[in-house]
Amino acid sequence: MGFSNLKPAVPRNWLIATAGLMWTAVGAFLCSLACHWLSALDSGRTILFGALGLFFAFVVYYFGFSKIAKKNIDRLFQFPEKICFFAFQAWKSYLIIAIMVAMGAFLRHSSIPKQYLAVIYSAIGGALILSSFHYYAHLLKIPRHE
Repeated sequence: MGFSNLKPAVPRNWLIATAGLMWTAVGAFLCSLACHWLSALDSGRTILFGALGLFFAFVVYYFGFSKIAKKNIDRLFQFPEKICFFAFQAWKSYLIIAIMVAMGAFLRHSSIPKQYLAVIYSAIGGALILSSFHYYAHLLKIPRHE
């Protein structure tokens, strides 16, 4: 039994679905934290900081995350039909994810007021959710093999 037999190989469309679901789940988590922080404010400031977060979510989506998602989808289509499950993100992306998680934990425990963090979290979370739709759109285009 070789080492390659232990590799969890799955069809490419599973990688696309996994990437989309991960981007959606992380985005929803970040947005839920932002909503929790904004719910403690009066309605005027909630609307102001919420609108700022939404505006920056579209900016981050348009200029950043949508391009990353499309690049990742193109990368996935260069693989054979069956590939290791963990290839849904490039290996260097795992390092970036670890750094972002550490930065998020640092920010949450910092003295920065939560309403300002809510703008950052909702911007990144919203951009992740919006960008995840690129994965779903490509998933719907893949012919299903029964």
